[in-house]
Amino acid sequence: MRFFRKAKRFSQDEAGAVTVDWVVLTAAVVGLVGLAMAGLRGNMTSVGAKVQDHLSGMSLSTTFD
Repeated sequence: MRFFRKAKRFSQDEAGAVTVDWVVLTAAVVGLVGLAMAGLRGNMTSVGAKVQDHLSGMSLSTTFD
């Protein structure tokens, strides 16, 4: 009888539930950011190369009239 009271009290205790929720939420956010970075890595490299090509083809006039 005593065991069942302790088991019932344990099953109704929610002391660590908020911590578990935050851990799961944080893990999900970190995972999604990782996936986004992996998906954008190739595109960012090509954008950087295009900007470099554009800027290297420009000339800067430093004469003052």
